[in-house]
Amino acid sequence: MKRIVILSNHHAYTYNFRREIIQRLLDEGYKVFIVLPYGDRVQELQNMGCVCIDVSLDRRGMNPVTDLKLLSKYNKIIKKIKPAAVLSYTVKPNIYGGLVCRRYNIPFFPNVTGLGTAVENESGIQKLLIGMYRLAYKQATCIFFQNEENKKFFKDKNIKIRKSKVIPGSGVNTQHFSLLPYPSDDKVHFMFISRIMKEKGIEQYLDAAKYIKNKYPSTEFHVLGFCEEVYEDALTKLHEEKVIQYHGMQKDVREFHKISHCTVHPTYYPEGMSNVLLESAASGRPIITTNRSGCREIVEDGVNGYIVEQQNSQDLINKIEQFLNLPYKVKEEMGRLGRFKVEKEFDRQIVVDTYIYEINKLKC
Repeated sequence: MKRIVILSNHHAYTYNFRREIIQRLLDEGYKVFIVLPYGDRVQELQNMGCVCIDVSLDRRGMNPVTDLKLLSKYNKIIKKIKPAAVLSYTVKPNIYGGLVCRRYNIPFFPNVTGLGTAVENESGIQKLLIGMYRLAYKQATCIFFQNEENKKFFKDKNIKIRKSKVIPGSGVNTQHFSLLPYPSDDKVHFMFISRIMKEKGIEQYLDAAKYIKNKYPSTEFHVLGFCEEVYEDALTKLHEEKVIQYHGMQKDVREFHKISHCTVHPTYYPEGMSNVLLESAASGRPIITTNRSGCREIVEDGVNGYIVEQQNSQDLINKIEQFLNLPYKVKEEMGRLGRFKVEKEFDRQIVVDTYIYEINKLKC
C-alpha cells in the first residue's frame, strides 16, 4: 500500500482544516501517517483510518536543542515508513520535514501557511530562517502558497523554487459552514474568533468594544479563542463588566455564527489565508478585517465587509459604526455576497483537487 506522511503542529488544525484532503488520500488507497503532538482530535483522525504518531513540538519557540530533537524524530519516522510523499504544514514541519525529505530524496509538498513574525521582520532570526528555507525547500516537489505576497517574499529573498502553486488558503468546507439565516437586528452581535494574542488585534477589538458598547448599548462583543498570551485576566474583567462576552476556546463556532451579525478580525499577524474569515463569509456573515495579505483577498471593501488599517483602533471604531448604521437588508446582502465569493474562489474542494493532482503525478 502506498504511504503518505503528514507533518503537522496541532491536532485541531489538522482535523478542522485538512480532513478532506486526508479522506481523499484514504479513498485513493493511501495509508496515511500523521505526525503531530497528541490532543483531543487525534481520536477522530484515527477513526478516519489514519495512523497517528505523537511527536511534541514547540510551535512558537526557537530552542536549538528541542528543534534538533524534532529533526531527529522526523528523520527516524520518515526513514522507517519510506513514504511515497510527505505533506507538511507550518514553519517547523516545513523546514525539518524538508531537510529529511531532501536527504532521502522523498517527494515533498510543504504548505506555507503564513510567514510568521520572525520571518516577516528584518532580524538575525529572519536571516537564519531564510537560510534554512533555502536548504529545506530546494528539492521540494511543489510548494503550496496561500497568498501571492508570501510567494513574492520567497522570490525576493532568492529562495529557489522548483515548482509552486498558490491555493486559496486551506479553503472552507461550504457544506459544513452553510449559509445561515441572518439574525434579527434587535441587538447586533460582533465576533472575535482567534487565538488571543496581541498580533491578532485583540487590543484594537477591545478598544472598539469599550467605545461602541458605551455609545450603542444594543450591541454585544464576543471573544472566542484560546489565550496564547497574558490576556485572561483582562478578558475576565471585561466580561464581568459586561463590555464583552468571553467564551474561551470553542469546538464548534457555527453556533456563534448563528447569532452573529459580523466577524471582526483586526489582525496584523502574518496570515497565510484567514480561516476565521473564510468560515464567517461562508456562513453569510459580513467581515471587518485589516488591509494585509491573507485577509484583504477575502473582502471586497464595502461589498461583503470593510477593510481597516492595521493597529488603528479609531479606524476600526469608524468602520464598526459605519456597519451599525447600515439598513438591515444591506447587512444581510453583504453576508450573501460574502458567501457567493467563498463558493466561487475559496471552496476547499479546490485545495483538495490541487493536492491530489500533484500527488498523482508521482511515479509511486
